[in-house]
Amino acid sequence: MKKKLLALLMGTSLALAACGGGGDEAGGDKAGADPEKLFNQKCSSCHGGNLEGGVGPKLSDVGSRLSQDEIESVIANGQGSMPPKLLEGDDASAVAEWLANKK
Repeated sequence: MKKKLLALLMGTSLALAACGGGGDEAGGDKAGADPEKLFNQKCSSCHGGNLEGGVGPKLSDVGSRLSQDEIESVIANGQGSMPPKLLEGDDASAVAEWLANKK
């Protein structure tokens, strides 16, 4: 009985772990997307955790230089050594909107 219960518990845990944790990679739900979290997962290794730059340019004031549409275009198409489509769909839109407010 204990083995069956343990197997059921582990199976349930695996199923819940596989189903949870944010939107899908191709374009999560914009209302539920956390742009700062997405940035930290996909962009901060090059642009810095505080938007200070590094391998990529600083983004702490990117909204004063680029519009949301321009930022979204850079995310979609890449620029310089930045590859395209690191974020897509609603995730890209959410991060572009968040960055456009950095002035």
